[in-house]
Amino acid sequence: MNTRLFPVLAALVLANCPDALSAAEAPAAAAIRHSYLVLGGKTAIIGEDGTARWEYRGGSRDGFILPGGNALIAWSDRVEEVTPGKKVVFSYERSPENSELGTTQRLYNGNTLVTELGKRPRLLEVSPEGKIVVEVPLQPETDNAHMQTRMARQLRNGNFLVPHLLAFAVKEYTPEGRVVRTLKTDLPELGGRPAENWPFTAIRLDNGNTLVSLTHGNKVAELNPAGDLVWKVTNEHVGGQFKDPCGSQRLANGNTVVGSHAANQGVSMIEVNPEHQIVWTSDHPLAAGVHHFQILTTNGKPEPGMPQK
Repeated sequence: MNTRLFPVLAALVLANCPDALSAAEAPAAAAIRHSYLVLGGKTAIIGEDGTARWEYRGGSRDGFILPGGNALIAWSDRVEEVTPGKKVVFSYERSPENSELGTTQRLYNGNTLVTELGKRPRLLEVSPEGKIVVEVPLQPETDNAHMQTRMARQLRNGNFLVPHLLAFAVKEYTPEGRVVRTLKTDLPELGGRPAENWPFTAIRLDNGNTLVSLTHGNKVAELNPAGDLVWKVTNEHVGGQFKDPCGSQRLANGNTVVGSHAANQGVSMIEVNPEHQIVWTSDHPLAAGVHHFQILTTNGKPEPGMPQK
């Protein structure tokens, strides 16, 4: 990312950022300020000074700020691309045969990724005109629509990374629906199945590893391509402050931000460095019950590259 490519976003979140700390920052993390998009009970962009720069309809599940500053947002029933002025310029409504939507992502080819959960679980590529152009059948191993899958992401090779909660597995699908790799989250090193490490958000990092938010397990794990655990952050590291962590993001500086969906009061977002030290937190009321999020800037500088979230 840069401000030349994101002029509207830059205007939203960089303007008039003061040097004073916001109320959302931990005292020990005085050097770090973030602006960020929150998706959950509220949908908003929060500036580095802690003020709401933009708000939209709540109950959101997933989303991104796009090049140019528009927001792409998923709710359980629809996906919208909306301008900073709140004009809807793209929309997809859930098909009647399914029960929920879980994912949205703008793909490299300009299409939009959508996940549908229900009787016919599937990934969809939707054209800018709103037409389904690719359908990928999923194998979630459960008929419980709400627990079939959540934050799917397209990989640079064109495949899709899909977390399946009750299968304790992150599966990589080809566009034809073939599973070519499975990463398990019920590893003994993570506490096995009794720890209920349900994978919710899975992110393929630039180093080839995969970062996975594990909801009921209250932890985030990084797995190498062979599926081995190479790093984790748990409630033992953060004083028990993880409460159903659904969304996570790996920042360019190597830190990891984790959002707690069940944190309806107090700290709902925590940033840790690779040594597990807490370097930033948010207890902003608009971020309460955060389902997913996107860190946009750090100390006035846009987070570079494709968001790893």
